[in-house]
Amino acid sequence: MRPDGEEAPTVALLPTVRLLDRALRSLGDAGRKEEACEIAAEGWAQLRQDSPRLAERLNGTLHYLTRDRFHARAAGAHDRSDREPEADIDLDVRSFAPARRHELILETFEGLQPSRAFVLINDHDPKPLYYQFEAELQGQFTWEALETGPEVWRVRIGRTAA
Repeated sequence: MRPDGEEAPTVALLPTVRLLDRALRSLGDAGRKEEACEIAAEGWAQLRQDSPRLAERLNGTLHYLTRDRFHARAAGAHDRSDREPEADIDLDVRSFAPARRHELILETFEGLQPSRAFVLINDHDPKPLYYQFEAELQGQFTWEALETGPEVWRVRIGRTAA
């Protein structure tokens, strides 16, 4: 470990992650946001355990890439106003520091039993989180937009049946 608290591998990877960040932003700006988001989320998933500070950089990349509109992959989400409300846990992360939010959301998801869900309440569109779930949990979760801003976003996130 170095005097500034960074692990040597993290320091060695920093120039590569900066380059990846620039390339992904360019890819997104060139109209290939979906592809850029998938790659950024995969990089985030690979880094988040051993190099969380570098993973946060790619989380920032995801926020940059998803800032203007949601992509068709999440279009499976639909309005549930025609159904009976379910007894889901509300997870309101608006009062938490941004760096703590994703950790708390992932911990909550990990604690879910199959076929159960929670409602995420956030102060911005959680699109980056969707891509992170896709990268790490593909086929293991459901994502249903309940409210889409402009001040509050509510998303029902569930664990699929085993």
